[in-house]
Amino acid sequence: MKQLTEVEILSLTAILTAESDALKMQRALNTIITDEDLKRQSEASILACEGRLNGLIQFIDENNVFHVQEGQ
Repeated sequence: MKQLTEVEILSLTAILTAESDALKMQRALNTIITDEDLKRQSEASILACEGRLNGLIQFIDENNVFHVQEGQ
């Protein structure tokens, strides 16, 4: 795979941050939901968000997107 540009890495970082924040918010909201149908939808949303995050993490790992250079 080609090396990602700085803009692409910044975009990937922004997506990770947004998804992570969305997951935190959804988990917090899930604790106060009392309607069973809404709670099931919320739990499905949490699973979908976790899946997207895991996919992004897998992409980063497999493609060495954030590689650490020694001495820096």
